[in-house]
Amino acid sequence: MTIEATEIFRLLTDPTRRSEGFALLVDAYTEPLYWHLRRMVVVHEEAEDTLQEVWIKVFSSVDSYRGGAEGLRSWCYRIATNAALDRLRRRCRWRFVTLDSVGRELSEELAHEVGESGDSIELRFQQALLALPTKQRLVFNLRYYDELDYSEISRVTGISEGACKTNYHYAQQRVKEMMIR
Repeated sequence: MTIEATEIFRLLTDPTRRSEGFALLVDAYTEPLYWHLRRMVVVHEEAEDTLQEVWIKVFSSVDSYRGGAEGLRSWCYRIATNAALDRLRRRCRWRFVTLDSVGRELSEELAHEVGESGDSIELRFQQALLALPTKQRLVFNLRYYDELDYSEISRVTGISEGACKTNYHYAQQRVKEMMIR
């Protein structure tokens, strides 16, 4: 827990300084949450729209937050994760596919976004991640990119630490296999 998180929490819990605390929270977490969302929904515009939804949800729920300063980041990531999964579910409903199968479509969108000038190894890596089941991809992204520990990933995803470790292990193995091909 950083002093920044402690200060943000202190300001958020002070009704007279809540807007100041919220501004600091947005400053501290906008970039990491954007990239978390971007890895989930792939398209820049969708990630930005989802991030706006996240900040609205955080702002409207701050009164009910009871996690303390040490849980503030996890709470924001959990809201962001749920918003990204909701966005993906809405996409699935319109196409009559499962959440796990939307990865192929996201992979095509990623290739389109990267274009011809993109790094082919990075594109293959991202496409390998998109081929993972949603839970494995989520855990992998939170651990690999966001460098969250397993207890925090557990709080974000709502699954046990042991299941997080297992999902990460299987995700690593599948990505390695796909990169070798």
